[in-house]
Amino acid sequence: MTETPTEQGTGRPPRTAIVTGGARGIGAAIARRLAADGLRVAVVDLREEQAAETAKGIEDDGGRALAIGADVADAAAVETAVARVVDELGAPTVLVNNAGILRDNLLFKMSDDDWDAVLGVHLRGAFLMTRAVQRHQVEARWGRVVNLSSTSALGNRGQANYSAAKAGMQGFTKTLAIELGPFGVTANAIAPGFVATDMVRETAARVGMGFEEFCELAAQEIPVRRVGQPEDIAALASFLCSEEAGFVSGQVVYAAGGPRA
Repeated sequence: MTETPTEQGTGRPPRTAIVTGGARGIGAAIARRLAADGLRVAVVDLREEQAAETAKGIEDDGGRALAIGADVADAAAVETAVARVVDELGAPTVLVNNAGILRDNLLFKMSDDDWDAVLGVHLRGAFLMTRAVQRHQVEARWGRVVNLSSTSALGNRGQANYSAAKAGMQGFTKTLAIELGPFGVTANAIAPGFVATDMVRETAARVGMGFEEFCELAAQEIPVRRVGQPEDIAALASFLCSEEAGFVSGQVVYAAGGPRA
């Protein structure tokens, strides 16, 4: 295992970050980018084997990472996960709440379980993780919270649960910025548009389309004429987690290849 001696460009011992939903897609890209920036990274995901693959890739590239299998909607599991991060990587002061699921359906077809599951992972998960991590941020008098919202927060057919959760993430973010700001902690949200991930691949399959065709059709509606990649979102997360972003807080940044009204 290779120890990263200092956080890139700072000359000080590396900080520790937690990335939830870090096993694949946007979460994995963010975990890799933060590790490249010199942070120690805990990859937290319900898919522990895939989280371990992401963590191994980081360590193979010379970083320091830890994979933890945990359900972020389970309070006891969250406390156990954060305690393990403290023990094995150091007190976390950077948190990326990325964990999320889809249970799409039109409102009249949506079940109670579909609603509860999505709100549970996105909102309850972000709440539990942030509550557990903020004590370390407050003690350090420094911290970064980045929450993953979505353009679906503005409304999207068949996603009443997901849209409500992602809109909720924006209000949660702004409140964190107000409450934690006096302790040197910033909180911001990223709202991605169409990003080519495994989740999107599953959506394409569900509607009976090939992944490439699905992406090509989406790109036609995006001003920059391409779909997003996980690395696009990771680059933005990297900035929001950096020292340089200390005066940016309570913001929602839409990363969608153009304006979205």
